[in-house]
Amino acid sequence: MAEPEKDKGLDISTEEKIIEAARKVFMQKGYAATRTRDIAEDAGINLALLNYYFRSKEKLFYQVMIEKFQQLFGVVFPIINNDALSLDQKIEILIEKYIDLLLENPDLPIFVLSEIRANPEKFKETVHVQEILRGSSFICQLRERRPDVEPIQFISSVLGMIIFPFVAKPVLFFDTSNFNALMEERKELVTKWVKTILKE
Repeated sequence: MAEPEKDKGLDISTEEKIIEAARKVFMQKGYAATRTRDIAEDAGINLALLNYYFRSKEKLFYQVMIEKFQQLFGVVFPIINNDALSLDQKIEILIEKYIDLLLENPDLPIFVLSEIRANPEKFKETVHVQEILRGSSFICQLRERRPDVEPIQFISSVLGMIIFPFVAKPVLFFDTSNFNALMEERKELVTKWVKTILKE
């Protein structure tokens, strides 16, 4: 009985090693340029062992992609559906948490957005963003405050103000040494700009 437990522990460790390597390689190269051999080499295992755990590159990528997608959008959903928070509170928390997430994972937006663009239907079927947003208390509060503003326009503007600096960092920011400080400052600025949009 002790032997299977040992094997089980080894299996979990090997599988996690593969997933960690896949995260790294997919984030660097994207789906199209990544080979399963690249992932196996990064994980320090042979290709046969990788194929034993994950039958295809697509299956492994799908797992990593959904994880990254949930990481990027998972910040939003619990906040927009919290009925205890006012619209202003939701906006403040969303902006702060989103910028914090992107400071910790600066390559995340480019990876997720480029892969969504490559295969939009797959992710539409998996993560029902439109349905979640449509039924959220955030949208109801927004419609009450500014019935003349289309919610998708508002959400696009807020996300654009948050995400764009991370996407444009290599081109827009010549001195990247103070990028984090600028993004900390941006939390307050974006909050002010968004609240200005919401004024009658």
